[in-house]
Amino acid sequence: MGPLLALSGVLPALFLMAFVARLDARRPEPRRQLWWATALGGLSTIPVIVLQLVLEKGNPGGVSGALYTAFFVAALTEEVAKAAVLYVAVWRHPAFDERLDGIVYATRAGLGFALVENIGYLMGAESMSGFVGIFVLRAVLAVPGHAIYAGFMGYWAARKKFDGVGPGLLGGLGIAIFLHGAYDAALFLCGVLTEGPAQLLVLPLVVVPFVVVIGGYRRLKAHAAEAVRLDDLDHGPREASRLPRGMGFMLR
Repeated sequence: MGPLLALSGVLPALFLMAFVARLDARRPEPRRQLWWATALGGLSTIPVIVLQLVLEKGNPGGVSGALYTAFFVAALTEEVAKAAVLYVAVWRHPAFDERLDGIVYATRAGLGFALVENIGYLMGAESMSGFVGIFVLRAVLAVPGHAIYAGFMGYWAARKKFDGVGPGLLGGLGIAIFLHGAYDAALFLCGVLTEGPAQLLVLPLVVVPFVVVIGGYRRLKAHAAEAVRLDDLDHGPREASRLPRGMGFMLR
């Protein structure tokens, strides 16, 4: 597909950025810092792609190759890149002063990455039907997935920074790699298990990406609610009682 049409791939990421921004509506982050995290997330796709091409040369093929690509080539490189963006963009910045900020900035890094990646996938579509299929599936699963995986890193990094609890950035990175790897492994294994009794595993595997994204979203939403509660306590009961219109459904 042409580059102009492929640019529509930015829409799911932009929508999710607005969604997360409403969650932080009471004490919003500086726009410049938000876009800086987004831009670095997008730019991080360049070294990641180069590294992935190198690592794929060691792919053993078959089931082992699918797992190798899912967890080592894709999940590890991409989530480490997002963690690096979070650290470089905001870790020592004065704007990173609340627990929820960890989720906000980390999801920005993840969505910046997803935005660029999404355009690349759409440019590779060979027909309009293929384009629509890629757009819908990635808008529903892959793009939110990138934000969710990174969101866990941001949440636990912030909890460790402000409260001294939880696994911190490295532990959150481990969670992100596991979720991302499980998502990709299910998809890649579907392309490998095409003969014999192994084909029976394809249908259960198709469900895995939905479980990862939906379950991850629900858990991250609970983390966000806890972050908001603790941040509000730091700002006093009057601040905690003010909930922006339309925001309640995100935290329930």
